[in-house]
Amino acid sequence: MTYLLTLFFISIVLAVISGIVYLIPKVPTRYVHVHLVIVSIPVFIAFIGLVFMNEMIDIGFWHLDTLSWLLAFFILSIGLILQRFSVRYLDGDAQYRKYFALFTFLTTLASVAWLSNDLRLMTCLWGLTLFCLTLLIGLNAKWQITKRVARSTSVIFFVSWLALLIAMFMTYNVTGEWNQSLIFKGDNFAQFKSWQGIVIQLLLVLSVIIPAAQWPFHKWLIESVAVPTPVSAIMHAGIVNVGGVILTRFAPIFTNEWVITLLIIIATVSVLIGSGISLVHVDYKRQLVGSTIGQMGFMLIQCALGVYSAAIVHLILHGLFKATLFLRSGSAVRHFDMPSRMNESVSYIWVLLGRLLAIIIGIMFWLMAPTNSYQIISALILAWSLSVSWTQLVAFGEGKLGRIIGLVALVIVGAAYFAVHHLFHDLLYQYSIYSNETPLLAVIIMVILLLIGSGLNLWIGRNQSSKFVTIIYLWLIHIGEAKTQNIETHPHYLKNHLFKGGYKHD
Repeated sequence: MTYLLTLFFISIVLAVISGIVYLIPKVPTRYVHVHLVIVSIPVFIAFIGLVFMNEMIDIGFWHLDTLSWLLAFFILSIGLILQRFSVRYLDGDAQYRKYFALFTFLTTLASVAWLSNDLRLMTCLWGLTLFCLTLLIGLNAKWQITKRVARSTSVIFFVSWLALLIAMFMTYNVTGEWNQSLIFKGDNFAQFKSWQGIVIQLLLVLSVIIPAAQWPFHKWLIESVAVPTPVSAIMHAGIVNVGGVILTRFAPIFTNEWVITLLIIIATVSVLIGSGISLVHVDYKRQLVGSTIGQMGFMLIQCALGVYSAAIVHLILHGLFKATLFLRSGSAVRHFDMPSRMNESVSYIWVLLGRLLAIIIGIMFWLMAPTNSYQIISALILAWSLSVSWTQLVAFGEGKLGRIIGLVALVIVGAAYFAVHHLFHDLLYQYSIYSNETPLLAVIIMVILLLIGSGLNLWIGRNQSSKFVTIIYLWLIHIGEAKTQNIETHPHYLKNHLFKGGYKHD
């Protein structure tokens, strides 16, 4: 494994050097294809480490296990795909070379950060990752909107990083260890029961809810829709989901019931707000932002309930899915094709059948582990998801053939999801032992909030003209809007470019 780690870092250094070389103006633009080949090398090495890594190994400053290689492979793969996409997408941009260099720096720093076993090194690498992201956001110096967004984002990121930095220094003060593998062992673990341990847990919560765009820190992600699409993709696929990684790494000390309750409440509120934003806004990228806020809220709920392996699966699948949606955002067209209602009574019967089936399956899933907090929430989410999917794919299918096709699609997608979930669960089995004793009060609050949200959704659908619905609608519109000074329909720098080029611009 030492040889593999050495090869990995050699390939990482070569990728960084290649990015620096591409900044030289004399280097031909077509060198980008060579650069992509070099960037792909650490991806393959990380994949080898993931396949053959079956134990935890500490080598110097590095901690190697399945999670480390999985994150490295995931982040580097996403970076490679986005850079390949940018070859044509960003062609002609004045900052073309800098985009590729910063993309390379960002993904390499993020991947190495989670291989680190030293708290100081991990914190510094993650800080540099956030710094590279802010540089990417404000890279086009002629566009004032993204410059302002980069400045505001850098401030909120600094607060998150500072909270993590203070938490790491307090961890050292409590344990006397910088080595992550040693701080949870022996007497060190007992030290986290003190007031200092509670402060450390609160700082960790603050450090993760900011990049995860959780309420009340969600505005920075809403304002980021102005950045180029590949930057949005890497932001949603590899930055916002860091909360699941940090909380998984510090799972043994994340045990205080009041801290867990606080995280659950914040995440649950964020799920409802994010879902609302994605429903009321018509802008495609803003819908994706609202979806991300809600999905990251659910990921943090999984961490609070102690199901860390499920949270890692969630962040990886969400990252792949959301990156794909952003890459196709330029060609996305919404079609509002209403389903045929020629036989409304038959469709309604199918809807009721789907809801009944969803309730039965949800109850059966809950009864598999009735005392497990996460099982209760999973049963609710499973029943709700099945009911919605059944309505869209089966109940309103076009005739018998349409319903059969919808049912087959539903079964295939469900089977594929459970297969992938169990595959990753087996890979991350060592993190299944950290199961928090979730406070009953927190679970009750979360269930009530989710039920209220679901009830409001159904009520709003039947009372769309009421004053209360209008108030909720306008409120969701408001919280989903960026600051006025950070909105620009037609970038002025493009208009100036057209004037200089001799084109007319109305």
